[in-house]
Amino acid sequence: MGNEKLNKLLIGFIFLVVCFALDRLSKIYILNILNNEGQVDFYINQFLNIYLVWNTGIGFGLFSSEDQIFYNIFTTIIFIINLVILYFAFIESKIKSFFLMIILGGSLGNLFDRVYYRAVPDFIDLNYAGYHWFIFNVADIFITIGIICLILSEFIFYKKKDEKN
Repeated sequence: MGNEKLNKLLIGFIFLVVCFALDRLSKIYILNILNNEGQVDFYINQFLNIYLVWNTGIGFGLFSSEDQIFYNIFTTIIFIINLVILYFAFIESKIKSFFLMIILGGSLGNLFDRVYYRAVPDFIDLNYAGYHWFIFNVADIFITIGIICLILSEFIFYKKKDEKN
């Protein structure tokens, strides 16, 4: 394995660990408030609240179900998708690999919660004039940022590739 490949893996692993750790620390902090206060419902400003909900579905609460079979199927699918992301992070170019590791760091944070708590704690509530966005967590932020960066990098690399031809 070449030096450049080893550096890419090391830096990618650091990205993954930082994303996972920030997600875990934020959730531990919120869950500690829950244990001390009995609830988590804080008004920060007119656009942001901290309100804890337990998500048994996938992104943004889609496919939430009390049925354990569906929960276990989705958890297994998420695990397999994480393995695919890890594979692509290994074979992709350096910058795309970093974006994939950011996605993987967030996804592993949520996967950990699905296995450990049997649900994912979501607590960031963005709203405007009474209209609320889906409640999400720090892992969801990393997943979203990684996906947006991947999409943008595809446009940039496609344009550069097109200019060469």
